[in-house]
Amino acid sequence: MSFNTEDHPGVVEDAPKETRGFRFNHSMLRVKDPEVSLAFYTHVLGMRVLRRLDFEEMQFSLYFLARPDAEESIPEDVAERTRWTFSQRGILELTHNWGTENDPEAHYHDGNREPQGFGHICFSVPDLDKAIAWFDANEVEYVKRPEQGKMKDIAFIKDPDGYWIEIVEADRMARIGS
Repeated sequence: MSFNTEDHPGVVEDAPKETRGFRFNHSMLRVKDPEVSLAFYTHVLGMRVLRRLDFEEMQFSLYFLARPDAEESIPEDVAERTRWTFSQRGILELTHNWGTENDPEAHYHDGNREPQGFGHICFSVPDLDKAIAWFDANEVEYVKRPEQGKMKDIAFIKDPDGYWIEIVEADRMARIGS
């Protein structure tokens, strides 16, 4: 029998049949300046912008980013690409409320200051040491380097809005919690 789920209080063993086909699609972060944030996510983390949606009446834009595999075929047609984007897993949505980039008072809570709430997003990298060298070369701000603290082999960096991004290497994570 294949793995289904870990057993913990509150966990149902079998997902209800009514939830078949449900897929976690994206998480959203508000950003002050889309140009700065897009430069960080596309250059430092190698993400691609799959789709931008503007809502003129409400004065905000949504940017949907992912890190597709090189061999993955993304539709060119805008409507088909929009449909495809909303059928994927692991998308990051950056929301820009127009004008915040020019407002010195505008900033967003990173979720890690009091009162705590949202904590972080996470990127898995093939080689943590090479990723750290890349972040250093790009002057990325750290919350925690892999050699610091009690949890070794895990880094936390900050994006331009101060959101925390956990950086892990899957092979190193296999040793945690065993």
